[in-house]
Amino acid sequence: MKMLIINADDLGADEARNAGIFEAIEAGIVTSASLLANGPALDDALRRIRSLGRPGVSFGVHLNLSEGKPLSPNLRILTGPDGWFLKKPRTHHLLMSSGDRSLDKEIVQEMTAQVEFLLDTGIGIDHLDGHQHVHVFPASFLTAVRVSEKYGIPWVRIPEESRPLMQMDSVPDGLVKEARFFGTIAAQARVQFKGTRVQAPDHFRGLYLKGMLSPPLLLNLLRELQPGITELMVHPGRASDPTLSGPFSAFSTPDRERELEALLDPRVREALKDLEIDLISFPMKQR
Repeated sequence: MKMLIINADDLGADEARNAGIFEAIEAGIVTSASLLANGPALDDALRRIRSLGRPGVSFGVHLNLSEGKPLSPNLRILTGPDGWFLKKPRTHHLLMSSGDRSLDKEIVQEMTAQVEFLLDTGIGIDHLDGHQHVHVFPASFLTAVRVSEKYGIPWVRIPEESRPLMQMDSVPDGLVKEARFFGTIAAQARVQFKGTRVQAPDHFRGLYLKGMLSPPLLLNLLRELQPGITELMVHPGRASDPTLSGPFSAFSTPDRERELEALLDPRVREALKDLEIDLISFPMKQR
């Protein structure tokens, strides 16, 4: 049996992103979304969730250690002098080394704060992943798993993807390099994952599709889908007002609208039916 979870990342980043994600949810094509606990538009996202007309959509925590302002106070390593996270390159460099007890303490503190904050909203949290995949780095993965176990979150993303769907020469060099890097550290994380009380989907897709999702690529993905549960990471949305600024404003670009249009293409729904692929959300219970 082939089962597919289409998960939209960055819910709460801004209202334009939220609007696009919920268009895809209401259309029945996005079955899951991950929330930024420190997102500027989190309140708007929570309002939309509470008024959601479609049952069976899962929501998770999109752990963030790199962008915006943390939820917990007095961080000294994960933040700069302004009290904000260090952004992607510096955070990734920081998280590549494990064994620093002071860093470990701050990671536990902030991950716990983000999970508890979302749980306190009353919405069900059934999966955990990371903004820019910060949760699978050597310094953070075991903490992410322990936090998941502590709070009964049954699913954790392992963004391990070995190859793109398209010809390699059609993928920008920078994207190939980034996807290979994330795939490598995710494979290492999967080894540590064994024996824990949480689980991950059998397969993952989306690293090589960042900013490139189109109907032909999406249809090709569906044709190549393997048996088991596959998580497809997507980033749909509407382009935000270019005059607005904020920690996530650079992410709400026309690429988000192209992803949304690809997901809403009627050929996708037809292919799911023809290929006998079950579109599912994250199960609340373990297999």
